[in-house]
Amino acid sequence: MINNSIHSDSELMDYISAIGFLPLLSSGIRGFSAEEAVDDECRYVVYPDGGWDWPLWKWKGTIVTEGNCVYGKFFDGKACFISREWWPDFCNYRRSLRPAPEEGSIEESIVMTLEEHGSLITRELRAACGFTGPKMRGRFDAFVTRLQMATRIVTEDFVYPRDRHNRPYGWGWSLLSTPERLYGHEACTCQRTPEESLQRLLAHFKAILPAASERQIIKLLK
Repeated sequence: MINNSIHSDSELMDYISAIGFLPLLSSGIRGFSAEEAVDDECRYVVYPDGGWDWPLWKWKGTIVTEGNCVYGKFFDGKACFISREWWPDFCNYRRSLRPAPEEGSIEESIVMTLEEHGSLITRELRAACGFTGPKMRGRFDAFVTRLQMATRIVTEDFVYPRDRHNRPYGWGWSLLSTPERLYGHEACTCQRTPEESLQRLLAHFKAILPAASERQIIKLLK
C-alpha cells in the first residue's frame, strides 16, 4: 500500500481514502506518511534567496475541506489524516481510552468554548479561555493536543494572514472545531464495542503496513 509518487492534492486525497490513515510527517514507520508518499518535487525546499516552497503543506487545507477525511493531532501528538470511513471506529476506541473531560476542568472549558463559537483559530481559542498570561501558550497548546488525541477537537481548515496585495503567506493557523459540529453526532458513534473497533483497526493496519510490528501499530492507536 505504500506509495511515493503522488504529485497532486487530488491524488493524495485518493490515497488517504484508499488506506484510511496517513500521518502528515514521519510516523516512525518507514513510508507511512504523506511526506514520504509525495514525489520529491512536492517536498519542502528552501531557495537561495531565503524563500521556500512546500506543495504538500499547501495542500492541507484543500484535503481537509474537500477530501472526506478528518485531520488533527491523533498519532502520538502528531498530525494525521483519517478517512471518514474509519473515523467512527477510531473515535470509538480512542474515546474509550480517554473519556470525556471532567466537569469543571480546563479541557471541558476548551470544548465548551468551541461548541459556543463553532470554530476558532488557536490563538482566538486561547484568548477566549483566558490563557493570556506569560508562558501560557505552551500550556494551552498541550491541553488542545490532548483533546485532539482524545478525538474531541479536530482541524476544520487553515487560515493564513494576507499581505498588502491580499496574498496568503506564512505557515497558517489551524481553525479548530469539534467533530460533532463538523460531521454530526452519528459520525462520531459506532455500533461496535471499543474492543471490536480495536480488533478491526489492528487488522486494517496489519494489512496496509505488513512490515510494521504490532507494537508499532498499538503505539499509533493509543
